[in-house]
Amino acid sequence: MTANVADPLPRAAAPPVRRGGVPARPVVAVLAPVVAAAVALAVHFALPDGQLAPLSWLDSLPSWRHPYPVAVAAVAVGAILAAVGQAVLPSLRSAVRHAAPLVAGAVGLVIAWEVVTTKLNWLHQPFFPGPDEVFGAMVEDREILLESAWHSLWLLAAGYAVGVTAGLVTGVVVGWFPRVRYWAMPALKFVGPIPATALIPLVMTLWKDSFPCAVALIGFAVWFPMTILTSSGIANVRLAYLDVARTLGAGRFYLIFHVAIPAALPNIFIGLFMGLGASFLTLIVAETVGVQAGLGWYLRWQQGYMEYAKVYATLILSAVFFSTLMTVLFKVRDRVLKWQKGVIKW
Repeated sequence: MTANVADPLPRAAAPPVRRGGVPARPVVAVLAPVVAAAVALAVHFALPDGQLAPLSWLDSLPSWRHPYPVAVAAVAVGAILAAVGQAVLPSLRSAVRHAAPLVAGAVGLVIAWEVVTTKLNWLHQPFFPGPDEVFGAMVEDREILLESAWHSLWLLAAGYAVGVTAGLVTGVVVGWFPRVRYWAMPALKFVGPIPATALIPLVMTLWKDSFPCAVALIGFAVWFPMTILTSSGIANVRLAYLDVARTLGAGRFYLIFHVAIPAALPNIFIGLFMGLGASFLTLIVAETVGVQAGLGWYLRWQQGYMEYAKVYATLILSAVFFSTLMTVLFKVRDRVLKWQKGVIKW
């Protein structure tokens, strides 16, 4: 009875501890990328190839110098350095323990990719090359891929800026003025759902240059979600905020730019995210409208020659490219809407 009164709540079992006082599960999580990389290298070098790869520049190199095993070895070395770093610097432990299982999972997916293609030949050439061939194609065409990524970034930034600016202006006007909303909302519901790619014949008749055509397509894809979300946020600002500001003598300009827009920022950022996703989808198609560089242009070019290793290399680079831009927007959102932490789960 004395024990129950002193400690009425059952205590959770302590995590298993290895020698030296380090919990076993974090050690397993931190070392998971090293184990996954070792398995990837063992599969690559120990199992025989069932898929006959086409001739390429990789044939002149020993197998251990191919880009794929070098990249896997680099992952292993980086994971070891991260494990040592988080043991020495406590400030790194949270980030390393969070990222290590994700890295191990990504390496596991690459292992499965190599097994079903290069090793077992369940997915056949030329449509399903293995990672060794894809990484080799990425290294071989690295200069043109980087140049294409730069052109895509420039085109995406121009179209996204046009769409965001137009969507903000339209959304604020539609959300703030009821009479404008009465006439504009039916038109938005009618025009907005049209896919941007369906407007290719129209924009090609308006501009002879391919760059404005692509910018217009991306801008239209971004404009609609930006307008709808911004107008919704402006229209649903709490009346109490506006009444207090009016009581203090605020005019219309102040109410819009210092009360309504800041209060609508959560909705505006949702529109930014939706517009960014729509711009990614439109970019690849827009780059086929006579553009002479870009990831979409390079993808279509290599597909025409059935160079599917280079097609997959472009897809991987596009995924990294788009994911990085989305991460940057998340960071901006986290900084601007810092006050939402603890109120809304991100």
